[in-house]
Amino acid sequence: MVTVLDRIATPPRPRHPEKAHRPDQEVLRKPDWIRVKAPTSPGYAETREIVRSHKLVTVCEEAGCPNIGECWDKKHATFMIMGEICTRACAFCNVATGKPGPLDPTEPGSVARAVRKMGLSHVVITSVDRDDLDDGGARHFAAVIRNIRALNPETTIEILTPDFLRKDGALEIVVAARPDVFNHNLETVPSHYLTVRPGARYFHSIRLLQRVKELDPSIFTKSGIMVGLGEQRNEVLQLMDDLRSADVDFMTIGQYLQPSKKHHPVKTFVTPDEFKSYETIGLSKGFLVMASSPLTRSSHHAGDDFARLRAAREEMLRTAG
Repeated sequence: MVTVLDRIATPPRPRHPEKAHRPDQEVLRKPDWIRVKAPTSPGYAETREIVRSHKLVTVCEEAGCPNIGECWDKKHATFMIMGEICTRACAFCNVATGKPGPLDPTEPGSVARAVRKMGLSHVVITSVDRDDLDDGGARHFAAVIRNIRALNPETTIEILTPDFLRKDGALEIVVAARPDVFNHNLETVPSHYLTVRPGARYFHSIRLLQRVKELDPSIFTKSGIMVGLGEQRNEVLQLMDDLRSADVDFMTIGQYLQPSKKHHPVKTFVTPDEFKSYETIGLSKGFLVMASSPLTRSSHHAGDDFARLRAAREEMLRTAG
C-alpha cells in the first residue's frame, strides 16, 4: 500500500492567522497625494539582489512600505533582524504573526557585510517583537551593532526597537552598544492602544525613550506615529508633549495605510497642509527635527534626517554656549 501526500494542494500558512475571522473592513480609495510609482529601476533591482544574496529580511518588504522604490533605488534599506515572524499582533501591521524560529547566529555578520557592499553611510536596523526571548533580542541587537561598527567604522547606526516589555536589563544591553540613533515608535495616541497596539503599553514606551537619555545623553532619540486611525488633533499634540517630556529629539508623523481588509481601517486621509501644521507645532515644542508628511515613515530619508539632527544639535549647543 502506498500513501500519497498531496503537498501541492496544502494551503500556505496564513500571514495573519489572528485576523482571519475578523470582519472585512472597507479599504478607502487613496487620494492623489498618496500615489507612488511601482519600483522598476536598476538600482532597486541591485538592492534586492544584495538583500537576497545575503539572505536578509527588510521591513521595506515585510511591512509593504510605499517608499520602497525610491529608497532601494538609492541603495537605502532598513534591515529587519531576528526573523520575519512577530510575536505581537498589532492591528495596523503587515508583518506576519506567529511563533518565531531560533535566532540566526550568523545574521549580525551578514548584515554588516551587506552594509559594506551597499556602501551605506547610515543604516537603519529594526526587528520583529521577540517576546519569546528572555532579553527580547537585546543581545542580538547589540551583536548586530558591533558587527556593523567593526566592518563599517564610518557608518552611523540607527535602530528601531521593540518595547522590551517585561525584559529587565534588555534596554541597558542595547544602549551600551551605543547606536547613534535610538528609535522606538509610539505608533498611535494612547486612547487607541487597546484596538491598534494591544500588546504594548503607552507609558512604558514613553519611559523607555526617557531611560535611553538617562543612560546615554549623547544618543539621539526618535519616535513616530501614524495618523488617520481616528485620533483627534488634540491627542496628537498631547503625545508631542509626552515625547518632549522624555527629551525625545526627533518625531515622525505619517499617514496610516491599511495593508488588507482584515487590518484596522483608515478613518481619514490627513491632508498635506495638516501634516505641515504638525511639523510647525512640533518644532515649536522643541523637537530638533520633525518629519511630517503623508508618506513619511520611520526610516524614510533617515540618512539625510540624521545629518539634519546632528546639525540641529550643534546649533542648539552653539546658541546655548
